[in-house]
Amino acid sequence: MPRGTRLLLIASSLWYFSEGLLGPLFAVFTERIGGDLLDITGAWAAYLVASGVAYPLFGRLVDHSRWKFRIIVVGYALNTIFTFAYLLVSSTEQLFIVQVGLGIAEAISTPSWDAYYATHIERTDDTFAWGIASGHTQIISGLAIAVGGLIAQYVSFDALFLLMGTISLLATLVQARLTWVERPG
Repeated sequence: MPRGTRLLLIASSLWYFSEGLLGPLFAVFTERIGGDLLDITGAWAAYLVASGVAYPLFGRLVDHSRWKFRIIVVGYALNTIFTFAYLLVSSTEQLFIVQVGLGIAEAISTPSWDAYYATHIERTDDTFAWGIASGHTQIISGLAIAVGGLIAQYVSFDALFLLMGTISLLATLVQARLTWVERPG
């Protein structure tokens, strides 16, 4: 597997591990800040709608830009900021803001990540390469959910959010190394 592909997958794995740590604990956290069932579903819906609307907007915006692949780092950095912002959330309104921010962060980076990944795979193994790109996210997220549950149960949500933010920052640094330092071609 080429080095560029490996780095893309490493950054992606870190991203998904960070996000996966919260997983189903999102509902527990929402209830802890005073939210109810409608707040849980509303915040998650806000995330999905924000990312769904922003995906084609950012995809079009950067499609022919010289920043097409470097914009991935912007999305990863924004994701890091909003992940650390969980530490400041004390109301459902603040949670909605964080969720929308995370949705936009995903929409900024994912279309460009997919396009960049596509430039790093061999045509003869493209289906296998996309299988790895999709499959690793499920494995990483599954492991992260288990770890996140342990941390929230035996330590705290603050510790969980600090770990999530730190891992997200590492993902940003790996992605920055690939797209800014090594100059994508």
